[in-house]
Amino acid sequence: MNRSPLKWAGSKAGVMDQLIYFLPTGNRLVEPFVGSGTVFLNTDYKTYLLCDINPDLILFFIKVKNSMEKLLRYARELFTNGNTPEKFYEIRTAFNSGNYSSYQKAAMFLYLNRHCFNGLCRYSELSGFNVPFGKYKQPYFPDKELRLFSEKANDTGAVFLCCDFSECIEMAGDGDVIYADPPYVPISGSSSFTKYYSSEFGLPEHERLSNELSYAKTRGCRIVASNSEAAIKTKIYSQFECETIDANRSISRATGVDKTAKEAIFTTTNNI
Repeated sequence: MNRSPLKWAGSKAGVMDQLIYFLPTGNRLVEPFVGSGTVFLNTDYKTYLLCDINPDLILFFIKVKNSMEKLLRYARELFTNGNTPEKFYEIRTAFNSGNYSSYQKAAMFLYLNRHCFNGLCRYSELSGFNVPFGKYKQPYFPDKELRLFSEKANDTGAVFLCCDFSECIEMAGDGDVIYADPPYVPISGSSSFTKYYSSEFGLPEHERLSNELSYAKTRGCRIVASNSEAAIKTKIYSQFECETIDANRSISRATGVDKTAKEAIFTTTNNI
């Protein structure tokens, strides 16, 4: 398993061994919701189109690909003596101000990701990135993971774009594989996390995604999409084949207790 340099809620690291079974061969993997990049790191397509609506995430990946050594040097400076609430909130404020070079902002994004609570990536329209300090004993500096990501991005000519999922899907054509991993349909009222960057991602967005994926199939794209088991009941993705896999879901950060939940994998019949 190749690990992402980022901690990420909803990362596919825990299910990659199952997910890989559903991903067909193709010319290029297109991801409208690239997230941590775990699927990119653990597949072997000739090239990749990796998109997300979060500009900070895409900037980070671009700098890992194109300005690796500069990013590494500045990130190490931030990590050195940076594991205090005072330093964290100072860097968070600076990050939200935007008054820095692109590689410095990318390094700050890595610092915040590794030092904030649970590696969450959450934004407020008024204040920007607003996840609190995580209080970790010694945050991990992902040197090996950064170098691996940079090497693969360059070797495969991966393209990173900040755009809406519909724009990304429209760029996919015959022979491409689309893997869509959107914010999941909530399984209950207590788990109704539907934010995507700073906007809501509710049932209307899932309907739009389903329609875009269906149209992409007519262009010769092969489709794979992940979601919660609750998505099956909505019938939004009913035009696709569906199977379920088991995924671990953390109940309590303090106790470290996990439980297994079902995830839905939607595919098209032309994936064979």
